[in-house]
Amino acid sequence: MNRSDTDCPLVTASPYYLETGNEIRMFEAAYQARLPVMLKGPTGCGKTRFVEYMAWRLKRPLMTVACHEDLFASDLIGRYLLKNDETVWNDGPLTRAVRIGAICYLDEIVEARKDTTVVIHPLSDNRRTLTVDKKGETVPAHPDFLLVISYNPGYQSVLKDLKQSTRQRFISLEFDYPAPEKEAEIVSHEGGVSPEIAEKLVALAGKIRNIREHGLTEGASTRLLIYAAQLIRGDIPAADACRAAICLPLTDDAKLQETLSDLIGDIF
Repeated sequence: MNRSDTDCPLVTASPYYLETGNEIRMFEAAYQARLPVMLKGPTGCGKTRFVEYMAWRLKRPLMTVACHEDLFASDLIGRYLLKNDETVWNDGPLTRAVRIGAICYLDEIVEARKDTTVVIHPLSDNRRTLTVDKKGETVPAHPDFLLVISYNPGYQSVLKDLKQSTRQRFISLEFDYPAPEKEAEIVSHEGGVSPEIAEKLVALAGKIRNIREHGLTEGASTRLLIYAAQLIRGDIPAADACRAAICLPLTDDAKLQETLSDLIGDIF
């Protein structure tokens, strides 16, 4: 017995997203041409929120997969399962998206196994097909299907990078942290704090991002600023909120923690 689970969620409410360039227009043009899209940018800069917003704007279902090193092709495509003494086929999220014309978003694609990413190649060129080996089936993509992937170039290495054979199948949109005034607006809105507090958090992030060369792998993301704002909104003192939401997640190094604490003291 075969079963195709085609349920795929719609983004029913407009996600809050503040445009920072021409990324909305570019994504819409890519969607009209059904060109696969690659989003490049640091952790926590708004890539996932952007995809959610575009799915809502284009009125398409969205299937999001958080990639990791134990992600197998069968996790994307599907597998046979036993149910009530019957063998039942369950489509994976990629197959469901392909069948019904959803946007399939593979978040942090470089974290997935290399042999797993190969399965997206026929979907990201003129073939627009997905091969389901276990069923002996080739699934043509629905006309509205779109493949979107993201990755963080800051984590590039010999072992974790996209092959050229994958990269050159996508158009690419580059993301970065928003300009300070826009980032403060985002932090104020999402964190529920005053513009003045948001501006201080963004100023702190700017200082932290400027000391990345001293040992920080990543700068303070917009996401972490929002977390700090939410703690402050909950009556946590600003300095304590910044240490818990920004400094401690960024590093375990005692000297760097001391430096970050000094920066918090300067701002707050």
